[in-house]
Amino acid sequence: MEAASPAGPGGREPHAPGSASLLLWIKGRLFTWDILKTIALGQMLSLCICGTAITSQYLAERYKVNTPMLQSFINYCLLFLIYTVMLAFRSGSDNLLYILKKKWWKYILLGLADVEANYLIVRAYQYTTLTSVQLLDCFGIPVLMALSWFILYARYRVIHFIAVAVCLLGVGTMVGADILAGREDSAGNNVLIGDILVLLGASLYAVSNVCEEYIVKKLSRQEFLGMVGLFGTIISGIQLLIVEYKDIASIHWDWKIALLFVAFALCMFCLYSFMPLVIKVTSATSVNLGILTADLYSLFFGLFLFGYKFSGLYILSFTVIMVGFILYCSTPTRTAEPAESSVPPVTSIGIDNLGLKLEESLQETHSAVL
Repeated sequence: MEAASPAGPGGREPHAPGSASLLLWIKGRLFTWDILKTIALGQMLSLCICGTAITSQYLAERYKVNTPMLQSFINYCLLFLIYTVMLAFRSGSDNLLYILKKKWWKYILLGLADVEANYLIVRAYQYTTLTSVQLLDCFGIPVLMALSWFILYARYRVIHFIAVAVCLLGVGTMVGADILAGREDSAGNNVLIGDILVLLGASLYAVSNVCEEYIVKKLSRQEFLGMVGLFGTIISGIQLLIVEYKDIASIHWDWKIALLFVAFALCMFCLYSFMPLVIKVTSATSVNLGILTADLYSLFFGLFLFGYKFSGLYILSFTVIMVGFILYCSTPTRTAEPAESSVPPVTSIGIDNLGLKLEESLQETHSAVL
């Protein structure tokens, strides 16, 4: 007896059900509209960071201006003039005086963490290498996940840890490309001090981001930005007078330098203004994974502006980071109830881009009412 032919009608080979199921799973889990919007929001923040990096490098290389605290001070002043003044005209519990009366010391600590995180990372470049800064700066991500676990009660799945590992692998690829392209041209004069500064700065960034996520989700975006603008202006202004007054006095001002300062301030202001919006609909961890591509955008612009050498590893690094970012956003996280809560000790499912589904939820509620 002849064996039956596996071909279907007309002699065509049937499609393998396994491959079809895999494609449907990828389309349904990895390339949904919500995840695409999350990717777009994250890359918008990366471009803002890229703008601050390019303007700072122009100031340092072309005009020998190294004043990171002055640049941050201008940004905090903009936040103060817009968001702090906005709080001053609100009433009730959203009023500036009411917030200061109840939580002034908490926001002083938050402002201190935010200001010093910015300062320590920039200062570390004077002591250690570019490679060390890029690698050790990633230390903030596990710190952020740990803080989210204990403070925000976030509960991660195995795929989230795999996704973070993939993103860090992409960062390692980027660092390798930098070394091969010859960008590692400074050995630093005290590597140990520089590495410690990077670790401290990354940890303070994680503290600031966790506080930001808690405030924008539990309270309001305006309160976070208004308080950071108020205390950031005060703290950075005092530190500015202590550590940078000689550098500022030596600047030979012209319209080009002023324009670079304005461009930096606008990019930083947009970053601070938009990041709470993105964190509110995703999470601080997913945002930090998304903005790992900021260094790559700076490198791509540097090919034309600063004469960097191109390496195919940069494209590979960008691809690996985006794959890890998509994996992280594709799977729900769990939010555990605090132990002292009166709510029964069960867990509820929460997804990083849950806020992006608000419109769909409202439509379902409307249908139920009808």
